Amino acid sequence: MIRNPVIAFLKLIRVENLVIIAITQLCIKYLVFSPVNEFSKFTTSLFSISLLSTLLIAAAGYIINDYFDVKTDKINRPETVVIDVVIKRRWAMILHILFNLIGLALGFYLAVKCNSLKLILIQILSILLLWFYSTNFKKQLLVGNFVVSLLTATIPLMPLVYEYYLLGSLDSLVNLMFGDFLRTLIIIVFGYSAFAFLTSFSREVIKDMEDYRGDIQTGCKTMPIVWGIITSKVVTFFLIVITVGLLLIAAVKLYAEKLHIGVYYILFLVVLPLIILLFLTIRAKTSRDFKIASLLLKFTMLLGIAFTFVIKHVFK
Repeated sequence: MIRNPVIAFLKLIRVENLVIIAITQLCIKYLVFSPVNEFSKFTTSLFSISLLSTLLIAAAGYIINDYFDVKTDKINRPETVVIDVVIKRRWAMILHILFNLIGLALGFYLAVKCNSLKLILIQILSILLLWFYSTNFKKQLLVGNFVVSLLTATIPLMPLVYEYYLLGSLDSLVNLMFGDFLRTLIIIVFGYSAFAFLTSFSREVIKDMEDYRGDIQTGCKTMPIVWGIITSKVVTFFLIVITVGLLLIAAVKLYAEKLHIGVYYILFLVVLPLIILLFLTIRAKTSRDFKIASLLLKFTMLLGIAFTFVIKHVFK
């Protein structure tokens, strides 16, 4: 049982997930886009504001999720519950509102800097989706899984979005020099976004299987409850197979370009863990089994992010 208020707060905001979000955007900005950072108008200070906005809104989302999920968590993982145990519900709601307001204000500042106020919709939609996910979507078949996966997929896209709007102010010579190269980098970032979506969706289904006992007692309509555990395993299987297939296509393209280090990385550090995950998921029977599978997938997602170091080596 968590009793320390500092540890409770860090648990409430899912500090480990926030670190992964930060690492993802840092890698996209400073590794994938490193060849063009010299000409970028998306400065370190602007990127820091964007990252802080993302982290605050994500933290607010985790807080409100725990706020509405106390009953289920007391069944699935009672030792991790902090709301009503260490942190009062009132303070949780205050933190949720405060983090969202600051994140929204930072997003508005970035939109002004980019001369495009419509960019504030990124923060507004994220806040709304996280709120409705916690209050309603997560209990519905597929909707909650899709929303979380969609939001996860936007994380690597954030630096690209601001780069896109700010690169419009570069002179034509620089655009001419880096036009094709930028298109390659954009394809890479969208590849990361697709990887994030598919692996996140797979992990959400695995977590639903892990939380089956608590979810069914609280009236949730998740995939394992509506379609059954076996069907959920089949869906997870095909999601991972699709992910592996796309990774193999990327490996073949790297092999054709004689970028063998990239091929080895993808095959042994991303594809192989995903294949192991397939067998773990198929054989999983208990909540602990699904927890191990979920952790392995999370680790594999980190290895996928780390591939940005290979990309930097290739394009330097």
